[in-house]
Amino acid sequence: MTQHHIDKTDDVGIRLRRSLAEEVAAPAWPDGFTLRPFQAADARAVHALLTQTLAKEEENFDLWWALHSSDAEYDPALWFVVDGPDGRLAAVALCWTSDYLKYLAVHPDARRNGLAEALLLHVFATFKARGAARVDLKTMVVENANAIRLYRRHGMVEVDWAG
Repeated sequence: MTQHHIDKTDDVGIRLRRSLAEEVAAPAWPDGFTLRPFQAADARAVHALLTQTLAKEEENFDLWWALHSSDAEYDPALWFVVDGPDGRLAAVALCWTSDYLKYLAVHPDARRNGLAEALLLHVFATFKARGAARVDLKTMVVENANAIRLYRRHGMVEVDWAG
């Protein structure tokens, strides 16, 4: 039986996993959006996007950056940023070296055009190219219902919270 993590808000946390044994579809990037490598100079904008789009993100940038950039699983090559047509940050996917998708966030003005899907598929392809067998993430059921539909549509299934 799958064990759920219960948050104090009564939202239920789940862990999802995508096997990378099968073929991974190529991402279709929306017109005008550009995937590029993360640079440390992007950290403040990434943090701002996360605090805007995620309910429980650490608000203090210096603390957030210190915790993330010093984590043993941090690899800037696994932090993906997407700029919009206006040159501003539109979306991010931050991953850990343990084949784990920590955050996937899209600016509200850039939603509903396939950007989250393209970024998710890019994450899968990146980990597959690195030899990973799977990608995991944890999310909240109520807070992220739309995201969960996207994840399930691309082969993610619920597994035990502890992994």
